[in-house]
Amino acid sequence: MLIKMKRFYSDHKATQGVMVVNGSMVYTLEDEKREVKVRGETRIPAGTYQIKLRNEGGMTKRYAEKFGDMHKGMLWLQNVDNFEWVYIHIGNREDQTDGCILVGLEAANNSLGITIQRSTDAYKLIYPAIASAVLSDNGAFIEIKDECS
Repeated sequence: MLIKMKRFYSDHKATQGVMVVNGSMVYTLEDEKREVKVRGETRIPAGTYQIKLRNEGGMTKRYAEKFGDMHKGMLWLQNVDNFEWVYIHIGNREDQTDGCILVGLEAANNSLGITIQRSTDAYKLIYPAIASAVLSDNGAFIEIKDECS
């Protein structure tokens, strides 16, 4: 499976984009682009990354409790230069990204900044297909392209 993601807007705090998984589109929210990485405050570079499932750590436990049998492990992007533990997960605001990719079914850019809403619904929409692909022989990859700076 190849997941396509395009970033279309960025400001000094956050980046907004869209991700398409098996024909379903969700919005994405990430940190802003920085020339020099600041831990937990910088989006990952554009590129293509393999996704694996991570079954360790506190976030995995919380998601297993929240999502039950659907949860097979955190959606974990592999071999991201200068980053580790980059996940696709739920959240609504830039301060919840910590360098990861948040997903939502609605997006806004207003006095609160760039936000996404209905994040849990978006995660439930895309997670089963991605997890299934990761567990298959073909695997899952995400291709991230920048259409903004």
